[in-house]
Amino acid sequence: MSIKKKYLKNRSICKATFRLSKEESRDAKRIFLVGEFNKWNETATPMKPLKKGGFVTNLNLKIDKEYQFRYLFDRIAWKNDPQADKYAHSPYGNCEKSVVRI
Repeated sequence: MSIKKKYLKNRSICKATFRLSKEESRDAKRIFLVGEFNKWNETATPMKPLKKGGFVTNLNLKIDKEYQFRYLFDRIAWKNDPQADKYAHSPYGNCEKSVVRI
């Protein structure tokens, strides 16, 4: 799993790329990126499958903010990103959420 950030000149946004490798995505048919940036809508941000395996999606996010998120595999299993900038406790399900700082 990886998160790449590309800060755009003269703009208050950052292009954030979220990528899962073939190994990380396991046998998932669909993966969704779910978080504060899409109001935790479980189907709003589907990740695009890559030809050689894995998944990717890009988001334009406002800078100077933190966003909590998780990956949803086949609408069944939730996963965190081990390369997140930090983690935040969630009272829902007593779990951790990934956090990306932009």
